[in-house]
Amino acid sequence: MSARMHAIVQSVFGGPEVLTYVETDVPEPGPGEVLLRVVGAGVNPGDTVLRSGRVPELVALPWTPGNDVSGVVERIGEGVTRFVPGDEVYGMLPVGRRGAYAEFTVAPADALTPAPKNLDLVHAGAVPLVAVTAWQALAVLARVRPGDRVLIHAAAGGVGHVAVQLAKELGAYVIGTARTAHHAFLRGLGADELVDHTTTDFRTAVAPVDAVLDLVGGSYGPRSLDVLRPDGLLIGASIDPGTDEQQAAARGLRYTWVTAEPSGALLKQITERIEAGRLRVSVQHTYPLSEAAEAHRTIEARRTTGKIVLVP
Repeated sequence: MSARMHAIVQSVFGGPEVLTYVETDVPEPGPGEVLLRVVGAGVNPGDTVLRSGRVPELVALPWTPGNDVSGVVERIGEGVTRFVPGDEVYGMLPVGRRGAYAEFTVAPADALTPAPKNLDLVHAGAVPLVAVTAWQALAVLARVRPGDRVLIHAAAGGVGHVAVQLAKELGAYVIGTARTAHHAFLRGLGADELVDHTTTDFRTAVAPVDAVLDLVGGSYGPRSLDVLRPDGLLIGASIDPGTDEQQAAARGLRYTWVTAEPSGALLKQITERIEAGRLRVSVQHTYPLSEAAEAHRTIEARRTTGKIVLVP
């Protein structure tokens, strides 16, 4: 194996153009870590937020972006017993200097789990963050039960289309906001009711719901409070939620923010659903690693259905 590799390195905050394709050293796995040959690196809206510098305290420049990863174990660090070289795995990387936008990366072994047997590794790279976020929001925070009414904003996006499927599995009546062009796709995933947010104010079209998963933010936050039943829960997942716990409580409602933490144990539950055919993650585009900037432009256009994956 060569000691050099290609990676995306960002040295300043800014637009997609700051994502530079460079040659650099292959990292060494430390204790409890594995070195992965990256096969798929999922691209998420959060990657563009971190790149822009809107939350600079989370990023130490220079850095390589990317939380979602799938790949093949090349080497293991001291103390790693769960994996051996050649294992195909996937998982979520913690935010740090070394992300998934690279030919090789290091990952904590406990953040990884064997990749689903019925999913190629490129598609596996699209799964971790969106699946963990949707699960945390619906199963853990909202505690969705059969018969609950759940509204999902940006339902055709990465987290959204997974959340539709998980909410249905939990027994919910699922409502989504999405462009009409995406309605057939979402009905195929189990959505019961859909609203085109470009032509209709969802507040006039949606009867009261038990929970809202807001993947858009901004004005969607306070507007979503208008469609919640008493003691209903609004779950925010954007950097600008538009509302907070105090505003919700003043109206007899609840607000919380969802975050996804790397967890190989939780991903095992996701793997079971994928292998059983109960969950699928749609990949709209794949881009070569060298075109990471274009992948970010596509994400920021907010027209994607499902996920985007970089392929080294």
